[in-house]
Amino acid sequence: MAVKIRLTRLGKKKAPFYRIIVADSRSPRDGKFIEEIGTYNPNTDPSEFKVNEELAKKWLANGAQPTDTVAKIFKAAGIEK
Repeated sequence: MAVKIRLTRLGKKKAPFYRIIVADSRSPRDGKFIEEIGTYNPNTDPSEFKVNEELAKKWLANGAQPTDTVAKIFKAAGIEK
């Protein structure tokens, strides 16, 4: 089972809000997930994000692959593999 760290979309039309989740790569974008590890709000200037660093590092150590967007958020938060 390939595990990904990715975004799931919430919020109204034209006003997205995202949760950073850990999910099986085969599940749909807004479908079932394993664990929520943070949030991302692109509507503010600058964009704001909150990430639970302990959980993110745990999942990265266990082999979860972040998507490109989540990798950029992790880099800004100072979280690396």
